[in-house]
Amino acid sequence: MEHSRLAYGADFVLYAGSVLAMLAFLLMWGPLAEQWPGIAGFTVLGLASWSAIEYALHRFVLHGLQPFRRWHEDHHRRPQALICTPTVLSGTLIAGLVFLPALLLGDLWRACGLTLGLLIGYLGYAVTHHAIHHWHADRGWLRRRQRWHARHHHLGRPGCYGVSSAFWDHLLDSICQPGAPRPHPKPSPHQEP
Repeated sequence: MEHSRLAYGADFVLYAGSVLAMLAFLLMWGPLAEQWPGIAGFTVLGLASWSAIEYALHRFVLHGLQPFRRWHEDHHRRPQALICTPTVLSGTLIAGLVFLPALLLGDLWRACGLTLGLLIGYLGYAVTHHAIHHWHADRGWLRRRQRWHARHHHLGRPGCYGVSSAFWDHLLDSICQPGAPRPHPKPSPHQEP
């Protein structure tokens, strides 16, 4: 969905604020020192999980399920447009699919640690995706990510789903190679075969 500049920028501010608020909550009211290694471990687990979640969402939801596929196709047609997941939807999904189950299966502190790690990963992804489409880079990590993502947008074949990392594309063999044969497009459900 396309956003106004204000709504698009608010997503970054709200997620950065959420990361800082969750971190402050843990530091100010968190448990005794002996529980900190466990909380830190859950934070690292949440951050590491984001990479797999990013890949799965991009490959199977944004390129597979309506209405997300239609929204994402619009992003492919207009990559400079301010198109992103509405904050209320992403926030609700993170709360409902990460924080609440972790809270029910563990405790408040582990749930906060896991969610903090995931929020850091999501914020990193959002900044990276924005930078890929809107910042100029001549070299370095960002330039490599821009070239990788350009393959996803412009080669016309599926693959290169990782935005902030190519790890899962390498592991699951979903790299779109220049010069590889283009697959026959599947007819859309709205078109005749």
